Amino acid sequence: MASSTREQILEVTTALLSDVGAAAVSVRDVCQAAGVTAPTLYHHFGDKQGLLEAVAAQGFERYLATKQTHGPSADPVSDLRAGWDRHVEFGVTHPAFYQLMYGPTGRRSHAAEQQGLQILHAMLVRLAEQGRLSMTPDEAVPVIHAACVGTTLTMLSNPDNPAHRGLSERVRDAIFAAVITHPSSDEDPATNLSTQASTLLATLAGQRDLALSPGERLLLTELLSRWTA
Repeated sequence: MASSTREQILEVTTALLSDVGAAAVSVRDVCQAAGVTAPTLYHHFGDKQGLLEAVAAQGFERYLATKQTHGPSADPVSDLRAGWDRHVEFGVTHPAFYQLMYGPTGRRSHAAEQQGLQILHAMLVRLAEQGRLSMTPDEAVPVIHAACVGTTLTMLSNPDNPAHRGLSERVRDAIFAAVITHPSSDEDPATNLSTQASTLLATLAGQRDLALSPGERLLLTELLSRWTA
């Protein structure tokens, strides 16, 4: 019964968020719609902030579920493009959740957010291992994530704006063009060396079980970084 009551409160709060937004949702409205008393809500969530944090956490769980149902394909670029599109689609389809998760007053579930970023990082490591990144995976993650979140929030701010039609695709393609490179020609030794060094850097970053001491790892990282400059 306790679990069903908690789920009922979360479901009602999500519906109210979709109708009036987080700022206008009150504990009184939630209790009335859910058919519970204020002490019952406080028992499960502590206060309004705790309730909104629980709704945001539920949003992250739903978002991660959409990402985890799609395993990696043979083409990391296609995976990256599909991941961007699914992120934007989730935000447009679940605006109440998304505003709580990523809006200016967002209540992020840091563990869930990190899990999502790790999935993105793994895609970028695969690209780097093929010599197809213009920067390291650690540098590319915040670039892509910030652009994708910013694009989604812009679209949600005015869904009927005709200028937003096709916005996600335009920003995605521009960001990917800056981050992803084409395989370099073997006829250019300097470029080839830089690409190989970048590939080794990405491999080194993604492998934590190599038989290297901390000092050896640091030295190798420094040398490879010089060759990529």
